[in-house]
Amino acid sequence: MTRALILGGTADASLLAAEVARARIDAVYSYGGRTRTPADQPLPTRIGGFGGVSGLVDFIRGERITHVIDATHPFAAEMSRHAVQACTQTGTPLIALERAPWTKAPGDTWTEVADVTAAAAALPETPANVFLAIGRQHIAPFASKPQHTYTLRFVDPPEAPLPFAADVIVSRGPFTFDGELEMTRARGIAWIVARNSGGDGARAKIDAARKLGLPVIMIARPELPERLRVESVAEIMQWLGHRACLGA
Repeated sequence: MTRALILGGTADASLLAAEVARARIDAVYSYGGRTRTPADQPLPTRIGGFGGVSGLVDFIRGERITHVIDATHPFAAEMSRHAVQACTQTGTPLIALERAPWTKAPGDTWTEVADVTAAAAALPETPANVFLAIGRQHIAPFASKPQHTYTLRFVDPPEAPLPFAADVIVSRGPFTFDGELEMTRARGIAWIVARNSGGDGARAKIDAARKLGLPVIMIARPELPERLRVESVAEIMQWLGHRACLGA
């Protein structure tokens, strides 16, 4: 009998959960616990970390998990690495649902960097309005450039003091092109710092930057261990031995 573990937290993971529930596959959906008010899922749900690789191994064995699907954010590197190690130790099949990264289009002005520290260093010395679209866990390096006026956008209000003065927008995506265009113009944004998350839900800010001719500092995805990877829910369902109806 199939019993799947979905490591989720993304829009793609929610689409997958809906298909898995519709197909009546026994599954557990896991949130990492970073968001205080995660979206409801049509599957039994757990929230929080596993306690490292050993904790995930114990969960897989204790819950008799037969398949693990890594549908976490492309930058949730630690969880993805733990999944590879735990599935190797337990002999559990693993697949990653990973959307393709964005690629430069005509009109894009990107500075591509390896990590957040390099992104902070790539900002100009002259004061500017900067939109940091990178999540609250990764903003500390930008304290090295306090001359800038920063705009941040989080799903939840920050609980701890920020490492620098910033204007915080509390909002949950996906965001529209028109909305991003309006926000960028209204705040006089001159630079955008983004992680190369890929997909459609967060792309609007990149499209808005192209429309306005704004430079984007694009942070590359972290390197991950080799694993089976697909880009669609339908492929995951085939891997599980079911057809995806995808809303039909």
